[in-house]
Amino acid sequence: MKRILLAEDDFDLGATLKQYLELNKFHVTWALNGDEALNAFKTELFDICILDVMMPVLDGFSLAHKMENINGKTPFLFVTARKTKEDRLKGLKLGADDYIVKPFEVEELILRIKNIIKRTEQQTLEFKNFDSEIIAIGKYQFDFKNLELTYGKDTVKLTEKEAQLIAFFFEHKNQLIPRDLILAKVWNKSDFFSGRSMDVFISRVRKLFKDDTSIAITSVRGIGLEFNIDK
Repeated sequence: MKRILLAEDDFDLGATLKQYLELNKFHVTWALNGDEALNAFKTELFDICILDVMMPVLDGFSLAHKMENINGKTPFLFVTARKTKEDRLKGLKLGADDYIVKPFEVEELILRIKNIIKRTEQQTLEFKNFDSEIIAIGKYQFDFKNLELTYGKDTVKLTEKEAQLIAFFFEHKNQLIPRDLILAKVWNKSDFFSGRSMDVFISRVRKLFKDDTSIAITSVRGIGLEFNIDK
């Protein structure tokens, strides 16, 4: 039984979502504010988290940021009544796996949850070869298993998606990588949301490798990218 952390302060909506999710064979921990959800996340393991953006005590965006620092491997999606482009971009930058706007059909939410869990499980198998060793990428040390990238004495904690993207880039270093292939292997889908999410994460990975001039991530307009490492 897959475990879900539901952070929703609207009592009626939260009760309805919990009921439907449990009818679909999920185990649900329901938190009525962000702080309560964070405490649950610290003490339990979840397969996915559903986070309302507008919550008391701790909003959904702030909650997601704190969760990423605790366990960047847990996928999450945002639920919100706000439709602004800025909110969607903020969610992408935080590493959200999806973003659904109220009002919505519960059946659609359940389908999205199942798809995210399926993609996460597939990605775990896809990158299992990186679990057992620390890899030198230029002057960096890449620890996929522990989600860490080290340069000299400085170590950065990665999100799961950042680590997967770096691993995929390294597997295809010094060659042209089509955008569609990156989306298929790292995001397991190719919709608009995933494309925008990929662009955000590529920018983040560029910044992570900025201290080594032998590493370059180059965009080839309309085709894809190259992750080049000078020997």
